[in-house]
Amino acid sequence: MTEAPLTAREYRDLLSAALAEAMTADARHPTAHTLFTPDSHRSALYVDNVVVQGGRGAGKTFWYWSLLDEKLRGLAADEYRINRLRRLGVAPGYGLAPRHECYPGPMVLRGLLEAGEDPYDIWYTVLLASLDQPDLRGLTEWADKIAWVRANPGPAERTIEEADRRAYGENIVHLLLFDALEHLHSDRRHADRLVGGILRLALQMRFATRSLRLKVFVRPDMFEAARHHFADASKLSASSARLEWTQTDLYGLLFHYLGNEDGDGARRFRETTGGWQPEADGTRQTPPRLLSGNEEAQQRLFEEIADEFMGSNIRRGRTYAWLPNHLMDGRGKVSPRSFLQALSTAAETTRTQHSEHGRALHHEAIQKGVQEASTQRVQEVSEDTPWVEIAIRPLAGYQVPITAETVRRLWREADLSAALAREAARYAQADTPDLVRTGPRHPEDLPRLITELTELGVMTPPRTDGRLDLPDVYRLAFGLGRKGGVPRPK
Repeated sequence: MTEAPLTAREYRDLLSAALAEAMTADARHPTAHTLFTPDSHRSALYVDNVVVQGGRGAGKTFWYWSLLDEKLRGLAADEYRINRLRRLGVAPGYGLAPRHECYPGPMVLRGLLEAGEDPYDIWYTVLLASLDQPDLRGLTEWADKIAWVRANPGPAERTIEEADRRAYGENIVHLLLFDALEHLHSDRRHADRLVGGILRLALQMRFATRSLRLKVFVRPDMFEAARHHFADASKLSASSARLEWTQTDLYGLLFHYLGNEDGDGARRFRETTGGWQPEADGTRQTPPRLLSGNEEAQQRLFEEIADEFMGSNIRRGRTYAWLPNHLMDGRGKVSPRSFLQALSTAAETTRTQHSEHGRALHHEAIQKGVQEASTQRVQEVSEDTPWVEIAIRPLAGYQVPITAETVRRLWREADLSAALAREAARYAQADTPDLVRTGPRHPEDLPRLITELTELGVMTPPRTDGRLDLPDVYRLAFGLGRKGGVPRPK
């Protein structure tokens, strides 16, 4: 007997349940249940691609933790057909979780730099510790470990050579992972130096060894800045990948969550859509190719869930394309977290304000979802880079597009450079790692601040007439207007 399609209310319940888990994904390590493998991320897992660039919420931390987990590496190896992922010895080189035995935390790093340590030496020592260098085992403090390495260059080099030879003979690769680099240091210049040291070591291991590799998950703006801190940085471009999400990737992720939710609703969703492949242990259901990568099939299914148009007719746009288009940042990138947040809000808003609607998602509720996603996105960027909020705040109430001269005038009137200096001083004096943040590289140079905001995707590149714009995912929560655009939340 063929399963009947889910009703609007049943779809709404399934969306709420599945996306509630998605919203807390960052607070937990990934599992087989949540592992989604978009085609566009395949190159990021190549062992020889040592740099993986991605913005906030693009999946850097997700893949960092997935590569540290042997079972998830195996699933990714199957999905992407990268057998080399099964022959890895993986260790953390830096991450948000405190792991003093593996790497120095932000406060220790600050002390090491103040003591004059070279960033390269710091990370070289971290690599040696991950290789279980015998003389480092008995040393607790990183300053002492670095001092030993500096005083014993011969044994240090032999440790690298022997580890490389042993791994090559065993047909494995020792992989050292780096994530959360925006939390390395409160001063952007020092953060850039530390990232530069990591990249310098990554480049050396990539070309000087056969079986020792680093994989560095980094924001694009930090990668570009750090490349200026060592020679031959351009060679890393050939060993770099980007975590980007296409429109079909985003909807594939949505359907993955719907099909992998517990309960009868998810089972019926899989039955009615068809073609799902269960893992042998029952921990995961793989969606059919049509749902993970075919735009036409995705659009047909999504229009069973949501209104076809963002209004009464096509003039306001088809919902399938409208949603990701209005969640793009200034570089045209969409965070999957923003996408899922918008859908989660849309489901709850439809439930409370359009409960008898014939589809699970009302178009006005989807617009509300974009507003909520903007609020969440601005909270995230304010946590990672608080100076962005300080810079955009003087523009609140104005319409975009806006001239660069108007932006600079508003910044001068708000004495922005002084405000940024005060913020940098506050974080530099903080005694807790939770307050370590990254500031702008050139706080006194207002034109360069515009460039940095563009690199972060908070602003779009200047139009041909020189005017500046903010994408909706930032504009709405920052309180700027746009004629005929999505209204700011009240």
